[in-house]
Amino acid sequence: MTRVTVYTKPFCPYCSRALAVLRSKPGVEIEEIGAGFNPKKRAEMIQRSNGGYTYPQIFVGDTHIGGCDDMLALERSGRLDALLANGG
Repeated sequence: MTRVTVYTKPFCPYCSRALAVLRSKPGVEIEEIGAGFNPKKRAEMIQRSNGGYTYPQIFVGDTHIGGCDDMLALERSGRLDALLANGG
């Protein structure tokens, strides 16, 4: 099973979209981390993503794939499924 970590904030439409796409993928275990109002989790997110501060920030295994737009670009190109199958 592929583990995906998504740092989110409340009422974020990009977060909701990213989570919906990931939930539609079989065999994906999603860990959602609410970082919007948690300074420690936000700092962790920024550090793990090498400076990414917008929401969501998405990781497949330990591989940072960026935000929602980056993930959707991977989906459109057909590379998201392969990345998920390989666990990052």
